[in-house]
Amino acid sequence: MDQLCIVTTGGTIDKTYFDDRSDYQIGEPQIGQILSGIGVAFRFNVIPLMRKDSLHMDAADRMLLREVIERQSERHVLVTHGTDTMVETARALTGIAGKVIVLTGALNPARFQGSDAVFNIGCAVGAVQSLAEGVWIAMNGRVWAPSRVRKNREANRFEALP
Repeated sequence: MDQLCIVTTGGTIDKTYFDDRSDYQIGEPQIGQILSGIGVAFRFNVIPLMRKDSLHMDAADRMLLREVIERQSERHVLVTHGTDTMVETARALTGIAGKVIVLTGALNPARFQGSDAVFNIGCAVGAVQSLAEGVWIAMNGRVWAPSRVRKNREANRFEALP
C-alpha cells in the first residue's frame, strides 16, 4: 500500500469534552495526528466528510460516504465512524468494486487517556493492507465482515453474531 485514503465521519473517536457545557462535541478528526505522531511508513490523505454521532447518520449520509469513496483513486480506504451504527454503514458500502474498505472507531474519545482509538486504528491499518476487496469492520482487536458482527452495547464491545 503506497497511499491510504481516510474518510472521517465523526463519532466518539473524535469527541471532545467541554467542561463549561458539560457535554461532548465532535471535534477535528484525530486520525491524521495519530498516524503522523507514530511515523507510519505510508502516505495518507484525510477527507473530513462529516462530524456526526453515528446515531444521527441517515441514508443520505451513507449515500454521500459511498459516493465519496467511489470517487477516490486509492484502492485502500479507512473510514472512522461512530460505533453505534458502524455495522449499518458498512453494509451500505458493500459492493463498491476495486476497494478494500475498513471501518473503525473508538469506544472512548482518542483524546482520552486509555482510549482504544490508537489500537483500533492500528488494527484497521493492518487489515486494510492485508484483506481482500470488500468492506470490513476492525474493532476490539478483531476484523469482521459486516454481516457477521454486532455491537454489544451492554458489554461495550463488538462481537460475532450468534
